[in-house]
Amino acid sequence: MSEFEPRIVAFLCRWCAAAGADLAGTERNVLGILRRFPELGKKVVAVRAQAQRILEIIGGKAIHPVFALPGGVARPLSEEERKEILAAAGNMVELGKTMIHVFHEEILPRPDFQALLLSEEGWLPTHYMGLVDENLAPNFYDGLIRVISAEGKEIFRLPGPEALNKISEHSEPWTYVKFPYLAEFGWQGFRAGADSGIYRVGPLARLNVAERMATPLAQEEYERYLDFFGEKPVHATFAYHWARLVEMVQAAETVAKLAKEPELTGSEIRGKLGKPGEGVGVIEAARGTLFHHYRLNPDGLVDYANLIVATTHNAPGIGLSVKQMAEALVAQGKLDEALLNRVEMAFRAYDPCLACATHFLPGGIPVSVEVYDAQGNLVRRLEG
Repeated sequence: MSEFEPRIVAFLCRWCAAAGADLAGTERNVLGILRRFPELGKKVVAVRAQAQRILEIIGGKAIHPVFALPGGVARPLSEEERKEILAAAGNMVELGKTMIHVFHEEILPRPDFQALLLSEEGWLPTHYMGLVDENLAPNFYDGLIRVISAEGKEIFRLPGPEALNKISEHSEPWTYVKFPYLAEFGWQGFRAGADSGIYRVGPLARLNVAERMATPLAQEEYERYLDFFGEKPVHATFAYHWARLVEMVQAAETVAKLAKEPELTGSEIRGKLGKPGEGVGVIEAARGTLFHHYRLNPDGLVDYANLIVATTHNAPGIGLSVKQMAEALVAQGKLDEALLNRVEMAFRAYDPCLACATHFLPGGIPVSVEVYDAQGNLVRRLEG
C-alpha cells in the first residue's frame, strides 16, 4: 500500500522537468512548479504527509521500515490503523483526480509540451518489460514478467526465475553499470530497434506491456493516453511522465481497495520457513522492475547474490536518449543552457538512481556536456 507515495513524488519531480522546460534555470524545479500551482502544491504536501503516515503505520518507520520478517511480517494492523489508512486513501484518490484535471487543463494543451512528447529526438523504439497479472494489467508485487518487442509483439511471459534466465548483461570499461539485454537477440551495441536486445522498464514500459489498467479511473486515463499517441507501444521517452500520472491514480485506487480488506487485521502474519536454498524475487518499484537472486548455504548465509535494479535495466536506454537529444540540439546549433536542460530532461525522464545501479556513493549526477568539432577539438563545455 506504500506504492502511492513514491509515485506522486516521482511524477511531480519529473513533471517539473518537462512542464517547466521554458522556465528560467532557477524555476525548473519543484519550487518553481509549486509557485505556478500553489493550491495544488498544498494538496500534494498534505497528501504526501498522509502517505508517509501510512508507511509509518505499516512499517514502524516511514524510512527504513522494520516490518518484513522471513516468512511474513512483524505484526497485523489494528482496526483503528486500518480506518486511518482508508481515510487517507480517499484523499489520495481525490488528489489523483485533481492531478488529472490540472494536467489536461494546464499542461497537455500547451503546444510546446505536446511537441516535446512527440519530438523525434525523444522517440526511442526499444523492447519493454514489466509485471502483469492474469488480466494483463500492471501488477507491482505479483504476476508474470511480460516482455514485448519494439513492434508490440509478446516475446515472452514468464515467472521471475525463468525470465531472469532470458537476460544477459554486458560490461563496459568506462562504468560500473552493467547493460542488460535480451539474450535471444544478443548484444548489438548501443542501438535501438526491433533487432536490438535493448529493452526498457518503468512506467512507460509497464503501460506498454499491459493491455489494461487494474482500476477504473486509471483505465480512463490510460485510454486518453493511448488516444493521444495513437499507437502502441508508445516509444516517446517523455511519455514516462504521463505514464506516472496513470500509475499514480491506480496506486491511489489500489490503496483504497486494499484498506477495506479484513485480512489486514488478522492474526496470521507468518508462514512456515523452509530450508536454506535459492530464490529469485521480482517486484515493480516506482522506477521499474527489480530482480533479486540469492543462494544460501546450509547455514543460511548468502553464497551468491545478483541484483538487477530499474536503473540498470534502463542504462542502455538512458545512454541512447542522452545521445540522440544531444546530437539533435548540436545539429540545431543550440550550444547554450537549453542544450544542458534538454540533455538533463532526457535522462531525468527515467528517474535514474545511479547509486542503486552502481552501488556507488554519493550517487549524484553532475551534468556536464562537451561539444567537439569534426577535428576532435573541444568547442564548448557546459556544466550544471
